[in-house]
Amino acid sequence: MSDGSDRCTVLHVDMDSFFASVEVLDDPSLVGRPVIVGGAGGRGVVASCTYEARAFGIHSAMASVEARRRCPHAVFLPGRFSRYVEMSERLHAVLERFSPVVEGIALDEAFVDVAGARRLLGPPPEVARQIQQAVRLDMEMECGVGVARTKLLAKLASRAAKPVLTTEGPRPGPGVVVVLPAHELSFLHPLPVRALWGVGPATARRLDALGVTTIGDLARIPEDTLCRSVGLANGHQLAQLSRGEDPRPVVATRDVKSVGHEETFAVDIDSHDGLHRHVVRMADAVGTRLREAGLAGRTVTVKVRYGDRATITRSHTIGTPLDSPRHLGVVAEALLDAVDVSPGVRLLGVSVSGLLDTVATARQLSFDDDEVTGAEPGSARLPSSSRAGSVGDLEVETAPAVPRHLAWHDVESAVSAIRARYGNASVGPAALVGRDGLAVKERGDTQWGPSAPTPSNGEQR
Repeated sequence: MSDGSDRCTVLHVDMDSFFASVEVLDDPSLVGRPVIVGGAGGRGVVASCTYEARAFGIHSAMASVEARRRCPHAVFLPGRFSRYVEMSERLHAVLERFSPVVEGIALDEAFVDVAGARRLLGPPPEVARQIQQAVRLDMEMECGVGVARTKLLAKLASRAAKPVLTTEGPRPGPGVVVVLPAHELSFLHPLPVRALWGVGPATARRLDALGVTTIGDLARIPEDTLCRSVGLANGHQLAQLSRGEDPRPVVATRDVKSVGHEETFAVDIDSHDGLHRHVVRMADAVGTRLREAGLAGRTVTVKVRYGDRATITRSHTIGTPLDSPRHLGVVAEALLDAVDVSPGVRLLGVSVSGLLDTVATARQLSFDDDEVTGAEPGSARLPSSSRAGSVGDLEVETAPAVPRHLAWHDVESAVSAIRARYGNASVGPAALVGRDGLAVKERGDTQWGPSAPTPSNGEQR
């Protein structure tokens, strides 16, 4: 009689301490030492750490100041996003040898549907062990693999497969954990309720008021009571998850919803002039990524977080999709002009959503196209009626900076070609030129907070 493992076709593969493990792999002198990857500055956070660092109570998302207090002798590294992307691509190449249905949900983890691989590779638990061995041989790294009928249970099982911290140091975990259909609730219900998707700090507080600490406690709460406490949609979803129900399939391709960059500053910036360079830098990076992906977007959003962590966003939707760094910067600056920055800005972000494939989208020219493409950054403005809140139509003052016969999309196409050959730092907006050259924003830099105080606009120039 089958134990039901043949029905457990959803695998969740989760790399062990991925960023920190990559650093140890590249620098063997770090083996056995507490290594922390993240922002080392006063506003930095821990992105990843080795198990030797976890022995001091350090974990991801912890403030770097607290991590340094707990383990003063830890090795702090700022992180190398491009290297992690490279290793993530290697991980996906390994997984795709076992199934074409691979859904990446982060650089270091992915779901794999092996339903179609059983006849060729064997039962799902055996495929999981093959994947773990392939990762070990091909990448010289370790991973945990969860095997179950659903994505939720597979993800929780991969967590149980990880190494275990002891007073003598990390002890290897099982590596592969299988949650059989008959044992799903006995595995799920003892776990803390925060292990469920959708349970953040606010929801956890509401559940705590209901006396809910474990998933089993949650399963015993009437669904209508749950919905009144946490909202209809969230309550219904949590009730389903507490019963082990998760109908979502593994999806091989996931459409990109938005492209953006944001940055936390080491010191608050309280003037639009001081933020100008950062807007240009982020718009340039967003536009570059859009062009590389063959995408364009209609909605530009600026995110502002003040020193007290209060956060606001301002968005503007235009008729024609944009992928131009210059035009994105014009819209973003207009949005930022409508925001009071005098309290001091801790974090600034620029993103684009409403994405379309530029190959399938024709570029529509207008009679005033030359005027728009010639607009200087900073010359765009929102109508005065919109400055208090909602964003209306964008007005652009004409100030041609190039001959009318030379459209800006041609200039930016040339910039893209130069960067493709010589790198992003080879050419870019003049506003980004500083003492150390062209300071373009790369994907992942300062992702976990600044490492040193950010100089003022005047000092940067």
